[in-house]
Amino acid sequence: MSAASAAPAKPKSANSNASGSTTSGKAHAKKAIKHSKRRERGQKVPTPDRITEIQQALAKDGSFTGAPNGKWNDSTVEAMKKFQAGHGLNPSGKLDALTLQKLGLGSQTAGVAAPMPPVTSSSTATAATQTAKRD
Repeated sequence: MSAASAAPAKPKSANSNASGSTTSGKAHAKKAIKHSKRRERGQKVPTPDRITEIQQALAKDGSFTGAPNGKWNDSTVEAMKKFQAGHGLNPSGKLDALTLQKLGLGSQTAGVAAPMPPVTSSSTATAATQTAKRD
């Protein structure tokens, strides 16, 4: 047996296909772009305009002192904690739906209950028919 035949086969690179040729950079880039379109999980960082809006609401309440600057800094976190503690919320200093609601900047249904599906006219008619049959 020769030394060449005894050597283990060289593994193929990650970018090679079954025929041994390498894939183009374009195909790999398309895959990366396709992958980047997936929905990202987690909370998004508020924009500077939204932070300014939050700081203004905190200032109106008296929790934030100073001029709103659109930066989520230590004074904003402390103001948020003060606001949350004063309104019976968890004083984490972080934004959440209930805090935004109490600031007047969030949904009126935040933290109240799970969303309910819309009532359709056919289900309303069915319920009315069932009620009439029982009477």
